[in-house]
Amino acid sequence: MINRTLIRTKVVQTLFSHYYNEEGNSLLSSKKNLLDSFDDTYSLYMLMLDFVNEIVRAADDKIAFEEERAKVLHQPYTANVNFVNNRFAAQIFNNRVLRSYVDEHKLSWDAAHENVRLLWKQIQESNCYKEYMQIEQPTYQDDKTVWRKIVSDVLANNDDLCSALEELEVALDHKDWTTDYNVVLSYIVKTIKRFQEDNGANQALLEMFDSEEELNFGKQLLKAAIDHYDEYTSLIEAHLQNWDINRIAYMDKIILLTALAEILTCPNIPLEITMNEYIEIAKDYSTEKSYQFINAILDEIVRKLKKENKLLKAVVID
Repeated sequence: MINRTLIRTKVVQTLFSHYYNEEGNSLLSSKKNLLDSFDDTYSLYMLMLDFVNEIVRAADDKIAFEEERAKVLHQPYTANVNFVNNRFAAQIFNNRVLRSYVDEHKLSWDAAHENVRLLWKQIQESNCYKEYMQIEQPTYQDDKTVWRKIVSDVLANNDDLCSALEELEVALDHKDWTTDYNVVLSYIVKTIKRFQEDNGANQALLEMFDSEEELNFGKQLLKAAIDHYDEYTSLIEAHLQNWDINRIAYMDKIILLTALAEILTCPNIPLEITMNEYIEIAKDYSTEKSYQFINAILDEIVRKLKKENKLLKAVVID
């Protein structure tokens, strides 16, 4: 689930914290912080899957309220039960892996109750929800499709969801949920597409990593950036021309250090991929023009390393 793009970002974030204080942290403590950040992202994945149950519960409560209201007013009321009878949602609720993880890690939406209420209102007002509720007899595919659209069309880039996750970060003692949530939502969409009705409560969810190789990539990248700090800093300084390394954006330095760690210690990753990945990280996490600066510095360093035959990298062949 956690891919190399996200791993790179988390290594950059961990290194930022590692060098924030002059004393720095130990490699061991920073490695633990990196692994904890992976756990936090996976917990967010599980929490967002459990969001389905939270919203269905809100829909159920609304029907119960309307039924009671109609009874008091002596008015007829026939509930539209498409949403509360959604088979995909029921499958999520009964999923053994999800239930076990949520219980073991004590994940809950309780601390963000008001934001969940606002999100439920937005879902009811969405076109995908309204269209779904008009289907006379929804199929299992319809049940999946409405939730895929809710995630993609309603929850993505949603300020109320971001506020809810801010509340939950504090209440549940997790980090980076507000920065990771759009990435995690893409994993939720991927999960929904994989669901099959016949799998019932045993439907497989995404693993934290697709392979041990991905996890090792993150650990090795962090270690290389810390172990070779002086060497990489010297490389950067040598190509700054009139720039003082102490005057460049702190995040720019960290991104450059991480990029050099990958360029010099991961020969099987094509240079073009590495360069592009860290330019994108700069766009997201540093100043407005940082990506241009980082691109220029990396280009100069790579040119020098190639000239000195110190760079062995894979290449992309079209």
